[in-house]
Amino acid sequence: MSRIGKKPVALPSGTSATVSGQTIEVKGPKGTQSFTATDDVTITIDEGAVKVDPRGKSKRARQQWGMTRTMIANMVHGVQQTFKKDLEIRGVGYRGQVQGNVLKLNLGYSHEVEFAIPEGITITAAKPTELSVEGHDLQQVGQVASNIRDWRRPEPYKGKGIRYKDEYIFQKEGKKK
Repeated sequence: MSRIGKKPVALPSGTSATVSGQTIEVKGPKGTQSFTATDDVTITIDEGAVKVDPRGKSKRARQQWGMTRTMIANMVHGVQQTFKKDLEIRGVGYRGQVQGNVLKLNLGYSHEVEFAIPEGITITAAKPTELSVEGHDLQQVGQVASNIRDWRRPEPYKGKGIRYKDEYIFQKEGKKK
């Protein structure tokens, strides 16, 4: 039995959810999000809480049970508050700045990298070496932060590159003579 899936997702005041078929839509003060679940689970709304139940005893149904419940919990949290990922840029001359709807990064390439900020995402640069990615969809925030990080991943010898704020990069030792 899924320990995560059997817990109902409480709907805080100011948040409402509607289910039509396998699609659930959550509305809150920060916006609206929807998610379409697989046919392996059923979604019901009882007394201010969303409940997810598996349709069978198969392994796939049990996997989808916990995953669907977590996706709904993330949607409820997202329409109440924003999700945030902090990035840190390390390296001589490496910096980033936001100009309108474009993030411009100087990462040691012969050209400046321009990253178009998707709709629903806000990127702020408190310092030229610190970026903050915010949004209401946890999956989209993580994906955008990962796409920015992919432009210059941290290298293991000097640690130069773009890293998450809480990420630890294992430093390798250089060649010995």
